[in-house]
Amino acid sequence: MNFAFSEEQEELRNIVHQFLEAKSAEPAVREQMETERGYDPDVWKQMAEQLGLQSLIIPEEYGGQGFGYVELTVVLEEMGKSLLCAPFFSTVVLASNLLIHSGDEAARKEHLPGIASGETVATVAFTEPNGKWDESGIEATATREGDTWKVSGTKMFVLDGHTAALILVAARTDAGVSIFAVSGDAAGLDRTALSTMDQTRKQAKLDLDGVEGTLVGTEGGGWDLLSTVLDLAAVGLAAEQVGGAQQCLDMSVEYAKVRVQFGRPIGSFQAIKHKCADMLLEVESAKSAAYYAGWCASEMNDELPSVASLAKAYCSEAYFHAAAENIQIHGGIGFTWEHPAHLYFKRAKSSELLFGDPTYHRELLAQRIGI
Repeated sequence: MNFAFSEEQEELRNIVHQFLEAKSAEPAVREQMETERGYDPDVWKQMAEQLGLQSLIIPEEYGGQGFGYVELTVVLEEMGKSLLCAPFFSTVVLASNLLIHSGDEAARKEHLPGIASGETVATVAFTEPNGKWDESGIEATATREGDTWKVSGTKMFVLDGHTAALILVAARTDAGVSIFAVSGDAAGLDRTALSTMDQTRKQAKLDLDGVEGTLVGTEGGGWDLLSTVLDLAAVGLAAEQVGGAQQCLDMSVEYAKVRVQFGRPIGSFQAIKHKCADMLLEVESAKSAAYYAGWCASEMNDELPSVASLAKAYCSEAYFHAAAENIQIHGGIGFTWEHPAHLYFKRAKSSELLFGDPTYHRELLAQRIGI
């Protein structure tokens, strides 16, 4: 079996790389992370209209391009390299995937065309103040009133939750966990942007008090759907982490070549060589895990749940280690606010915890393979 990327996929990588070099350079990242919105609407529009990134995995009948998860993996890896400030992960990886796999034709027709065109920013709200990533953590409730559903509860750490026009909320009904589509400007919805360590990826707290929602999929079938989406999200995040880890390695190697100490480049010292060699080994291994997980996601095969947890656990640790070593290799300058090393370190730490930390996913992997 050949896991090399095709010419078309490599061309997609090059196009996205060139676009992000121009639109998501370090000054642009620093500018957007200081804003409350957290992204540039003009760049978001260009991503949709010029590159069609928001429509990448959406089926053609809903205005998308109908590509697979391998292509999305390529795009996310490049976004991770450049720390793109945009609601792409929340909108495409979370919300689009949930709608695509929901089996709800009405919801797909209503929401997917807007996401594909770049007009709709969407997200999924399932985590709560208890901090749990599994089904037991969902305590928000939804009750039926006539033909409508009313959702109440508090959601935390919602990616781009303060700006999303469409929020897919997980809440409990008498039948179990269900998913509800809620408008971003719905009555009874209070949104608060959170102050987080990683300012390049915005998060929000949502308070819902009898907010009107529309059922997506089947009542009580929400956790099965959400579980699949979280596996796909873990795979997407692993690809992003690989991109960030590769960038940290590249920064370290470049600095080791040009930084002269005691009359010679620091890259000639054995300690620095060892650090770079260890980083290279981990980054290449992380790529193998992320790429295989991307293939499993594109095939939606039986291996996906276990491989998703494996990739998330390994890529999280590889990225965090690469980001930490990048700071060490840079020495004093690596600790300063002016140097970009800390931006990758913070993204690495927040990504490590997102959707469950490595320990959580190793436990999940053990359960899924029957250990």
